[in-house]
Amino acid sequence: MSEPSRRIIHIDMDAFYASVEMRDDPALRGKPVVVGGSPESRGVVAAASYEAREFGVRSAMPMSRAVRLCPQLVIVRPDFGKYREASDRVMEILHSATPLVEPLSLDEAYLDVTENLWAMPLARDVALRIKKTILDETGLTASAGVAPNKFLAKIASGWQKPDGLTVIAPERVESFLRKLPVEALWGVGPVTAKKLHAAGIKTLVDVRNADFQLLTKTVGSLAEWLVQLSHGDDPRPVEPHRETKSVSCETTYAKDLQTLSEANEEIARLARELAQDLAAKSLRARTITIKVRYSDFTTVTRSHTAKAFTASKAEIVNRAQMLLERTEADRRPVRLLGVGAHGLTQEP
Repeated sequence: MSEPSRRIIHIDMDAFYASVEMRDDPALRGKPVVVGGSPESRGVVAAASYEAREFGVRSAMPMSRAVRLCPQLVIVRPDFGKYREASDRVMEILHSATPLVEPLSLDEAYLDVTENLWAMPLARDVALRIKKTILDETGLTASAGVAPNKFLAKIASGWQKPDGLTVIAPERVESFLRKLPVEALWGVGPVTAKKLHAAGIKTLVDVRNADFQLLTKTVGSLAEWLVQLSHGDDPRPVEPHRETKSVSCETTYAKDLQTLSEANEEIARLARELAQDLAAKSLRARTITIKVRYSDFTTVTRSHTAKAFTASKAEIVNRAQMLLERTEADRRPVRLLGVGAHGLTQEP
């Protein structure tokens, strides 16, 4: 006997940071708004309103490029405390529908509403009620995708943005999959997509029909997972308490760091920040990584894994500085530095 179909919802807030700013300042409404740093100090776009997106402005884009694309751009400095407050209220609303909520970030989450606290048999009705409650209580819009699994629900939530609702019923899964390019598959970024295209694999149907040896040669161990997804099969459950897999912090500098001593001082500061973050989350780490981006945008990473877990500030600083010595920070100007912790465990 086959398992009953799950009812999964993916909620994705629309242009979240920018929408919060436009909600709080009516003068911004209808304008191309971005949240982020100054174009003069190498700021990047953290969020772009849909009006800004019409000019090709996207999140993670250098602010200087965003301003070139849209000279009338309105730039608002981020206020993460305000976004966290709005996010907390949204998450409360989601938890009023089901305890099975898996937050992915401040502005998106999965819900399993197969059984839900509102006793609603149709996931579509649950999604509509969530969207209306979010709008009524926060003044913000959300898009929702409803499907039998997480993979399909996430694609569906982006189908009719902003303020959209797309439902992929079990009987519609196959016809929906047949429309999708390989870029829709999890794990297929621009580099992998280019490799797949070069091998003549451009759609989900192509993935299914491809010679498995060719697929493995093209994408390695990812091949089996892609074939599974191409059939719309994603058994992963919604996990309310997802394990934190990594913690990191990084800084892009307004002016390049020119000397190793400057870089050492900054890597130590970031390492201390990281140690505080680990302590706040009651975590310890085995692996410490650093990221260095030079002035020409070349980016390198270095990592060190120890036998024992640690949250010691002194040890993390020491390891981060040791890793910095394995880079060219003493010979090349540095634009960005980051320190991360992986291989985490909860404090006993």
